[in-house]
Amino acid sequence: MRGQHSVMSAAIRGVEAFLVEVEVAITSGIPGMFIVGMPDVAVQEARERVRASLKSSGFSMPNERVVVNLAPSNLKKVGSGFDLPIAMGILIASGQIDPRLAAGKLIVGELGLDGNVRAVPGTLAFGMCAFDSGYALLCADASDAVPIEGLRQLGLASLLDLARASRATGGDPCELAYRGVPSCRIVDGGLSGSGSYPDYADVCGHEVAKRALQIAAAGSHGVLMMGPPGSGKTMLASRVASILPPLEHHEALEAAVVHSVTGEGVDEVLAGVRPFRSPHHSATLAGLVGGGNPIRPGEISLAHQGVLFLDELAEFKPAVLQGIRQPMESGKVTLTRADGSIVFPARFMLVAASNPCPCGYFGDESKPCTCSLTQIRQYQGRIGGPLMDRIDIHLDIKRIPSDSFVAGQTGTSSAELREGVLAAREFASWRRARDGLDESGLGKPRSIIESCRLAPDDKAFLEQMARVYDMSGRSIMRTLNVARTIADLSQKEAVDRSCVAEALGFRIREGIGG
Repeated sequence: MRGQHSVMSAAIRGVEAFLVEVEVAITSGIPGMFIVGMPDVAVQEARERVRASLKSSGFSMPNERVVVNLAPSNLKKVGSGFDLPIAMGILIASGQIDPRLAAGKLIVGELGLDGNVRAVPGTLAFGMCAFDSGYALLCADASDAVPIEGLRQLGLASLLDLARASRATGGDPCELAYRGVPSCRIVDGGLSGSGSYPDYADVCGHEVAKRALQIAAAGSHGVLMMGPPGSGKTMLASRVASILPPLEHHEALEAAVVHSVTGEGVDEVLAGVRPFRSPHHSATLAGLVGGGNPIRPGEISLAHQGVLFLDELAEFKPAVLQGIRQPMESGKVTLTRADGSIVFPARFMLVAASNPCPCGYFGDESKPCTCSLTQIRQYQGRIGGPLMDRIDIHLDIKRIPSDSFVAGQTGTSSAELREGVLAAREFASWRRARDGLDESGLGKPRSIIESCRLAPDDKAFLEQMARVYDMSGRSIMRTLNVARTIADLSQKEAVDRSCVAEALGFRIREGIGG
């Protein structure tokens, strides 16, 4: 029964899948199965799963020395997705199934002890790897469909199907064993992008805050809302995703890959709905930024192309909060380990909310604050000046009078706000195309200044305000960026003093800082 064969599979590192050749050799020696090539514990456990599933499916496990090599050997292999390729490699090497069943296919899947094939996280990443390498994707019959045009995706329900296909005489064994996975495509701009998120029409009052959040959505600016408990901060933040434009094709694919490798559903993302993540303030640095063993994306990467809402911002551990500073500017997370660096995408819109003090009522007009000035400074200082400096829009949220709720007043709806956001983004795209700016030029100081086209008097006004409030260079650039978005909302080609003044109003807040 001695023989040798190899099949193709893949390993996930970060959010990318890399080809792995599963080499199986059946040789003389002490019977047993040995897996080499930097396998983790889950891959080593495949020995028992494969042995049991083969026997329960009517196949025989070779009573010889079976060596499985996962190449390249310098790439760590994690997860149970190697069960199926190892089993098929053994069956082909021992002459129990037709080699055509594995030819031209990238194979991933976990095996149950009864021989059933189970889906594994990262189907989308595996599909992209298979397409780029010219393979068909063979996975569990219950796996998600990969929305890549031109990719052939096949599903296998059980090893019993391989046994039946191998016993059949004549015909293509692949047609007997595999089922075609129903095609799937990304809805490119086909939805409003609001998904199942609540509507701003349900929010009574807070029209200034809605205006600020519309500006933030139009320009993907970070927002910090500070106010007493019950003022509506969480209610306002939970509706931000409802006014964002739907995901474009490439955005949906980027976001869906991150969700896929963590085992989360991708249906809404592929339907154009932007992610909305709201981690608890007890989240660890690895949970927020990414990490662990094996390394997996954190909440800020799961919020890629969407919204990251950090409620009770001052309650997060300062070291955890400082971990999001670099991703806010670069749009990615780089984790360096002994075996190399892994990069996760993390281009998100930050929306944060916080009480102004430990008791929560500093600055409230109806309920007195019981905190000392030292306590207030320490509490707000937990957020950290460098992080505050990177948040474009700062808002004081006041509690709405009770009679407004009783009267059942309604305000501007999400549909109205979203209409302005879409128009502003379209105008900004036209403006950048006119000026010859691409994505790489966005956010650079020179590009921001040139795009504003400030008149000499307006420029002098900004310089004067910067001196009065001792604004840093980053604060000035972020203020100009917000002013440019305000001008886009009004379809203005140049930023005027009113735009600068409104942007300064959202930046310079007493008790919050600029």
